[in-house]
Order: sequence, then structure tokens, then C-alpha cells
Amino acid sequence: MAEQNGSSSGTGRRLVVVGGGVAGSMLAKSAQFTADVTLIDPKDYFEITWANLRSMVEPSFAERAVIKHRDYFTNGRVVTSNAINITEKEVITEEGEAVGYDYLVVATGHRDPVPKTRKERLAQYHSDNEKIKSASSILIVGGGPTGVELAGEIAVDYPEKQVTLAHNGSRLLEFIGPKAGDKALKWLQSRKVEVKLEQRVDLDNVSDDDGSKTYHTSSGETIQADCHFLCTGKPLASSWLKDTVLKSHLDAKGRLMVDEYLKVKGRDNVFAIGDITDIPELKQGYLAQNHATVVAKNLKETLSGGKPCRLSTYKPGSDLAIVSLGRRDAVAQFPFITVSGILPGLIKSKDLFVGKTRKAMGLDPNVVDH
Repeated sequence: MAEQNGSSSGTGRRLVVVGGGVAGSMLAKSAQFTADVTLIDPKDYFEITWANLRSMVEPSFAERAVIKHRDYFTNGRVVTSNAINITEKEVITEEGEAVGYDYLVVATGHRDPVPKTRKERLAQYHSDNEKIKSASSILIVGGGPTGVELAGEIAVDYPEKQVTLAHNGSRLLEFIGPKAGDKALKWLQSRKVEVKLEQRVDLDNVSDDDGSKTYHTSSGETIQADCHFLCTGKPLASSWLKDTVLKSHLDAKGRLMVDEYLKVKGRDNVFAIGDITDIPELKQGYLAQNHATVVAKNLKETLSGGKPCRLSTYKPGSDLAIVSLGRRDAVAQFPFITVSGILPGLIKSKDLFVGKTRKAMGLDPNVVDH
């Protein structure tokens, strides 16, 4: 389904952005008055994904964090569909539409099967919240940032719930240093969250006895819980690229290989941004936004006839990470120190950067017009 808003930018240069996540949405917003932009995304909204766990315990929080593409992208075309192929000049959608491009940006990130419409996504958060409220005991599978943050949100907002977090690794938050994982573990245990490490949960073998479920782990233990949430890592949304003209530009992990200008190596008119790139850095939302800023500058420079020597370069981000622990606390890894508690919580945990992100997208930080 295609939707056109606004007038042509007058440059005569067609820019297609595939993927409406953090990076793709920021780029579409930034380039909409520089190029003739088409955004291809399977859903009609952009979501501030680092806020989605708060939305599960407080569904009204999602009203600001789930944003229709048309709210920030007013001068271009939105095609609500999956892209399934890329040729030298066109992107082919699931419905068979061929969208021509002069410049292409791939920003498909990780594969996350979410609802197509904003209304359905908000309803999903209400459903998740009812699931949490109606349960006495909850199992969270996965001890990465998603699992840890969800456990923290539930432990703070619903302290009467019995929360168990099971993780198949030897420590929590394995994407960053061990100190952060240790601090997160101590914080969760202080909130009476039971953490089971080095245990894989068999979700294909769950017995149900009058609403209470029994889960079996790889160590032979059983866990009683009314429900579970799966919080393991999601695969990159790049498998579809293996049958496109970009297939030779994928590395062994399925990531697009880019140069310092964030151009796909060997392609002068194709860029890649966000989690799908092979940039050696932590995959974080604020870094994906930085990718979009660099590419927006480079597209503007190129479309205005600038010389290649004037293009902006991207330098990989530092190993900075902040994992929220409920509404006040957080654990933060900075380049030379790892801290936890209220101080890092002041940086992230209260609003989860939602107001700041909305402002960056040209929207009111607080007001939702829906």
C-alpha cells in the first residue's frame, strides 16, 4: 500500500529507504526536503524500541513511543510493505510493486514480527499488560538487555509478582563487560527476582495444570510460572538480501559491509545504516541515529554536486551502554568505568529518551495527536 504526501523536492533524484526503524525513519525525516524520498516499511509506524518494555507495564507510555510515519515524514511517499528484492535500479515489494531509485539506503535492522498498524501495536501492549497483571508468577527467558530490563520493569511496578529470569549464558548482559552483568544481577536479586544462569528453557515442552505452567530447563530443573516472555536476541533482517544484487556485499554474519561514508563497499549509490551494518560497535539506537545523520549529510552533499572529498565520515562509537532497571535505577558501562543505581538512572530510566527522540523527529516531546 502506497501513500503520497507533499510535493516533489525538485532535485529529480529518487531516494528509497528500506526499513522504518530507528535509523531508516531518522534518515527519511532528515532527507525529505533534499531528495524525492520513498520509505518502504512493513508497518505504518516508527517505534522507539528502547521504550517498549516500559510500555508493557504501562501501556499509555506507548502513545508517545509508537509514532505513525506520517507524523514526522510529511514530504514523501510511504509504501507499507516488505521489500523482497533489489535490482540495479529498483526495489521490489511483496505486492510486486517496483520502486525505482537513484540512491538506496538499506536500514532493515533485526527481524521483529510486530503488527502492521499503530492501533494494533498499542492494543498488543494492552494485551501484554493484562498478561502481566493477571499472572502471579512470570518467567522471563533471556538475560540480555531486553530480559533484564523487562524483569526490572515488572519487579518495580508489580513487586508482588514472583519473577524468574532464566538465561543460558554464564552471566547477564553478555554484550557488554562482566561488571555490568554482576551489578544487574545484584540489583535484580535485591528486588527478589530469581535468576537462573546457564539454563536453557525448553519452550516446546511446557505442561499446563489448571493455568499454572511447568517449564523444563536444560539442567533438569522445573520452573513454575503462570506465563512467560521470550526475550532472546532477534536475527538480522538480511536473509532476503541473499537473492539481490547486494548478495556479494554481505559478510559471513549476514551484515552489509560498509565504508567510512556508510556506503555499501563497491556501491557508489547504496548506503546501509543501523544494525544491519558490519561496523565494529555495539548495536545501539543512538548510534543508528548517528548513522542516519552522516548519510543524510552525504546525500545532501552528493545531490548538490559536492566533491567526494567533502563527504562526512563515520567513526565507530565507544562501548557505552545504559540498561535501565525499573523507573529510577540503571547500570551503565562507560569507556573507563561501570556504575549502577540512581545516577545512571537519571540519564535514561525516567523517560527512556522518548521525549528527546520525539524532539529529534520534529515532534512535540510530550503531546500525542491521536
